[in-house]
This record gives sequence, structure tokens and C-alpha cells, in this order.
Amino acid sequence: MRIVVALGGNALLRRGERPDADVQIAHIEQAALALAPLAREHELLLCHGNGPQVGLLAMETGADRSLSRAYPLDALVGQTQGMIGAWLSQALTNAGVVSPVLALVTHVLVDAADPAFAAPTKFIGSVYSQDEAT
Repeated sequence: MRIVVALGGNALLRRGERPDADVQIAHIEQAALALAPLAREHELLLCHGNGPQVGLLAMETGADRSLSRAYPLDALVGQTQGMIGAWLSQALTNAGVVSPVLALVTHVLVDAADPAFAAPTKFIGSVYSQDEAT
């Protein structure tokens, strides 16, 4: 059977946690241990978010004064997809999944005129209180 599982970016890095790699890898290893039995018995398609991770890179590249302009968001999304995919692949293999584990970088086509852009509901990066933001 084919099973699709989605892990949100906040499952990999929870609010208030340091965005260190070892923190995220520990969460990925926990998820891999839970998912490994499914992957051993079924075809598992695992999707993941990357909001906190891409937000961190966006802040870093935006603050880098050696750049003439920040890296574009699509490039940062690809970087974080590759990083998280590599971590998931390694963790699933370490958890005993013997079938091939593949990580793919994806692209999404959006309509710039979509009215949803006028009322965003899903943000990337850190969340700041009013005091922190001013």
C-alpha cells in the first residue's frame, strides 16, 4: 500500500527551540523511528515543511553585507529541501529502512495574482512580539 505522511517544518524545529542542526536532527530521528515500521511494510511517501529552516536562511542572507542582494527565496527553499531530505534519508536508513530512500527537490507554480496573497496565513521565519519588532 502507498502511504503519504506529511511532517510540518515545525515538527522538525519547535517554537522557542534553538535552530541548531543537532536539535532538528534529533526530531527527525524520532520521526524516522516512528515511520520506519510503515516504510518497511509499505511504500512511504514523506513530505515535509521547511518554514523555520528557510526563514533562518532568509534572515542570514538578508543580513549578509557582502551580498549585493539577498538570495532569492526559491534558492533558499531548494537548499532547505535538500538539507532536510538528506537528514530524513539518513535517519530512515539508520532506523532500519532497507528499501531505497530518495530525497527530491520540488518546485511549485503559483499565480502572482492569487487573491490569497492579500491575506497571508502561513509565514516563514521567526515570530516576533510587537516589542521585539519595534
